[in-house]
Amino acid sequence: MTGSRRRRPTLDDVANAVGVSRATVSNAYNRPDQLSADLRNEVLRAAKRLGYAGPNPVARSLATRRAGAIAFMLDTGLSAAFSDPALSITLDALASRVDPEGHALLLLPGGDDGGPRADRVLAAQADLAVAYSLADNAPALRAVRQRGLPLVVIDQPVVPGSARVSTDDRGGATAAARHLLELGHRRFAILSAQCLSEPRGGPLTTAEAAASRFRDNRERLAGYLATLAAWDIAPDSVPIWEVSGLSREAAAPGAARLLDREPTALLCMSDELALAAMAVARQRGLRVPEDLSIVGFDDTPPAAWSDPPLTTVRQDLVRKGQLAGELALLLLAGQRAPKATTLDVELVVRGSTGPAK
Repeated sequence: MTGSRRRRPTLDDVANAVGVSRATVSNAYNRPDQLSADLRNEVLRAAKRLGYAGPNPVARSLATRRAGAIAFMLDTGLSAAFSDPALSITLDALASRVDPEGHALLLLPGGDDGGPRADRVLAAQADLAVAYSLADNAPALRAVRQRGLPLVVIDQPVVPGSARVSTDDRGGATAAARHLLELGHRRFAILSAQCLSEPRGGPLTTAEAAASRFRDNRERLAGYLATLAAWDIAPDSVPIWEVSGLSREAAAPGAARLLDREPTALLCMSDELALAAMAVARQRGLRVPEDLSIVGFDDTPPAAWSDPPLTTVRQDLVRKGQLAGELALLLLAGQRAPKATTLDVELVVRGSTGPAK
């Protein structure tokens, strides 16, 4: 016959051991600035000696009506999302800003509609939501509205009443296209990130690409095509291929189909797409940049490490994540959302681009 289960120590046990009130023990964990360092250390030593692990997080959330977590909503599944270094850098920067203030991140992966399922958002134990590059009209956004959660948007979409930080996507695309035009290129192709077209992935007309449910895709495409048109290159003469995914593996077949069209310059909506195209070109015996110039977007670390190093549009991913974290803290403190912030970009010219033959 087994003995009775040992009773778990409680906050009252710690208070009695130290000879202080329950409120003092609670403050040692939740409001340490209310106690002297010596008293707090005495409380924590007594708690450790008794085996008290601290306030129950569920009970604490019921008492404070705060979950202590931020729902980070992705536009795609976790495996696909984390194949994109731009997300990892942005997410790490955001976490480094909110974690010291006691806010954990709850990741909500996306699905086929460009965001998490609405029921996941409705059930999430979170005080605020962050939308990372969600599609227009994603059901997850309606769920956020239904719950009345404060919302921070990174990149897209534009949601009235939310706080938002984004990048000058059109300006970056314009700079990329102009760079290649000034090098003498006239035969272009565009490797596009997913647009949620039906069916997913494959060739797109300019009208289909312009109808992408992702704002950054539309902005980058507009920057590319308007710049090419200014140099008398008809937009409908530029082949566009949608990649249904974010990884290099997903991008390789589309890059191969575009190279069948024998462009001399390839505009890619992310560095991962550009690096996939570079690998496909190498497999075909094409030299970069002698036979094919390639430009990416983001300037993630692999861009500088590639062979040759990738010409790309640099966006400040760290600053974007930090700003999103600061906006989250602002809204959690009950302040109103400020005017949207658009971060500047910069074209970084490296070895993957050169004069047209």
